[in-house]
Amino acid sequence: MAPWPHPLPSDPASACARETVNTAETETPFATSAERQTEESLAHLRRQNDLILHAAGEGIYGLDRESRTTFINPAVTQMLGWTSEDIVGHDMHDIIHHAKSDGSPDPPEECPIYIAFRDGKVHNVDGEHFWRKDGTPLPVEYTSTPTRENGELTGAVVVFRDITERKLAELERRKAFEEMARLKYELKRERDYLREEVAVALNFGEIIGRSAALNRVLARMEAVAMTTATVLVLGDSGVGKELVARAIHAQSPRSARPLVKVNCASIPRDLFESEFFGHVKGAFTGAHRSRVGRFQLADGGTLFLDEVGEGRTQNVDVRIIAATNRDLKGEVDAGRFRRDLYYRLNVFPIEIPSFRARKDDIVPLAMHFLDHACGEFGRRKLALSRHHSVVLPAYDWAGNVRELKNVIERAVIFSPGDQLRLELAFSEARLPTRQGNGKVPGRRTPILTAAELRAREPENIIATLPQTAGKISGRGATAELIGAHASTLSSRIRALHIAKHEIGAVEIEP
Repeated sequence: MAPWPHPLPSDPASACARETVNTAETETPFATSAERQTEESLAHLRRQNDLILHAAGEGIYGLDRESRTTFINPAVTQMLGWTSEDIVGHDMHDIIHHAKSDGSPDPPEECPIYIAFRDGKVHNVDGEHFWRKDGTPLPVEYTSTPTRENGELTGAVVVFRDITERKLAELERRKAFEEMARLKYELKRERDYLREEVAVALNFGEIIGRSAALNRVLARMEAVAMTTATVLVLGDSGVGKELVARAIHAQSPRSARPLVKVNCASIPRDLFESEFFGHVKGAFTGAHRSRVGRFQLADGGTLFLDEVGEGRTQNVDVRIIAATNRDLKGEVDAGRFRRDLYYRLNVFPIEIPSFRARKDDIVPLAMHFLDHACGEFGRRKLALSRHHSVVLPAYDWAGNVRELKNVIERAVIFSPGDQLRLELAFSEARLPTRQGNGKVPGRRTPILTAAELRAREPENIIATLPQTAGKISGRGATAELIGAHASTLSSRIRALHIAKHEIGAVEIEP
């Protein structure tokens, strides 16, 4: 093993790295036996210290009070690439501890190693970096221990170790925790979403409405739910026939078993038997695997035959709830629907009235859909204005509940601010407007945003003022509807020379 190529300090802490001294060369002719023995013991101690320093896996180096390096062990070279010739006699901080890992300066006066020279305390440091000879940082933890001679601080001995693997493990662990947190959040969102979907699929949470016509429907639903009677749900497209069917099933003794929906209109005539009763693999061309029929899936539950006007008789022991928007009696009379099937299904008919007979239900349903859409689209909570509450029931909702839900969702999408821009949600059919006398005669020009006023500003103002009876400012007023300041709007009306007869003889605010 090669000896150290440089002299070591005289204090015991640094003497361990001193170059091995040959006792034979240092003996003098006049040395006594005791002196020779002492010299041999000291040389042996130095050799042992050298062996320890060479064997140590940690990097070890010494400093004097002037911050000059006095020795290093081989582990320093292995970890940092610096040799004794590079470092010994030079300021260690300037070489390996001059900057932080991000390249920002690490001032000597803040260095824990140098602070040990002043306070005489041992400093344990974790998570710092020493710089390699190739210019890359090495994550380390180290201990700086002051050295003394005759009670005076003479420097320090620093012992450090490479913590790269530990840092990588910590990083992987942190990433794992972050991934777990992300997955937990995603699972929570999916759980909440699925809960909401289940609630919507089963019953939309509740059947919303307050009209006398709807109350009659609810009474009939309650009467038949606990029985096993077949139910025929009648009504226009979009009135909520499936919702009624699911509500009856949910309130019945069969609620623990599935409600299986079959859209009769979507099944080809030659596949009816397979769809309802199932088939085995190879039973017919295209039967590549066995399939369970819908009646078997609904065993113990309820089979919901939607669009039953397209179906035919099936003799099975399940409860049937059927729905159609057709006049089945008329279809029977015309020979397009089997008479025996009609009377099998028409055990307990429930006819759901259209919106034309349920004006009182429109605003509560709109409020329900508005709250749901705001939550689904991540928008702040919006509200229907008094103006909206007047015009919504006046609209001819040909698509019934389904159309109302679609219009409200479009309105939320068009409303990034605090006001619901309902007028922008109507495309082919436009929002009803009010004349000066407050009546709602029909459809007129849609209300435009402030940006669209540049091209059609006079027409837009003329179309808007009658709807608000000439009111410029306040909730539901003209300025609110078109997104302009009230004072600016009054000025524009005068500047555009809009005559009173053009806007229904309303009074313009000063």
